[in-house]
Amino acid sequence: MSFLNGTSFTSALFILNGIPGLEEVHLWISLPLCTMYSIALTGNFGLMYLIHTEASLHKPMYIFLALLSFTDVLTCTSTVPNTLCILWFNLKVIDFKACLVQMFFVHTFTGMESGVFLLMALDHYVAICYPLSYATIFTNVVIAKARLLTFLRGVMLIIPFTFLTKGLPYFRSNIIPNTYCDHMSVAKISCGNVQVNAIYGLMVAILIGGFDILCITISYAMILQAVVNLSSADARQKAFSTCTAHICAIVITYVPAFFTFFTHRFGGRTIPSHIHIIMANFYLLMPPTMNPIVYGVKTKQI
Repeated sequence: MSFLNGTSFTSALFILNGIPGLEEVHLWISLPLCTMYSIALTGNFGLMYLIHTEASLHKPMYIFLALLSFTDVLTCTSTVPNTLCILWFNLKVIDFKACLVQMFFVHTFTGMESGVFLLMALDHYVAICYPLSYATIFTNVVIAKARLLTFLRGVMLIIPFTFLTKGLPYFRSNIIPNTYCDHMSVAKISCGNVQVNAIYGLMVAILIGGFDILCITISYAMILQAVVNLSSADARQKAFSTCTAHICAIVITYVPAFFTFFTHRFGGRTIPSHIHIIMANFYLLMPPTMNPIVYGVKTKQI
């Protein structure tokens, strides 16, 4: 009977079930994941090293880019090694506390990435719309405070996930149909009421993703207005080229993220579970893999 006690079960082991229904091709699925992870680590560490060592890149725009690369590395590293262990060696067992820690880091880092995109949009807005005041607005102190606030926002909004999930009773099942511990994937296997978890998850998505997208959209609307009013065609071309890489990175990040979020909540019965799981893995890996490539190709200084 002690097994049926919710409190005692939270110290037990959970099983990450990988990609149910596709066990025979786990090895083949792992190949693109491993390749993308290798590219992500190489590209982002190379980008951070370049920005750190090249004095001409010690500017707010590139400091934010280095922060984005750092966040990308943490995001994919929080899930991919564990996923590869499941796909390669069938190591599916995870301690419940370790599961909560992984869940916290996954959601915190993805929230931080969204915040960094907002900071980069604001940086472009000030650089194009208020070029003479740029140096006085984006000082080292302001940059440090912006980075700290981005981190604290992610931590403070994600911490309740841990307590909400930990407080649920888990005596019906300990098998998580995923390759990593996602908030709703863990909550849904409990036998308790997960409505609060679902509502709070939606609130966090709106407060982070929705708010950031809104601010980024407003920033680029004002940037577009300012660029159109420029008299020089060369100046307009330069302004547009400055924003191209950032816009590409935003599309690469937000489109898979919102697809995964909305299909997970509203398309659960129409879309097979293995599609959800594969998309959940690729949406965490796609931005870290593509961002260094996009910025390397689109940014002349890099």
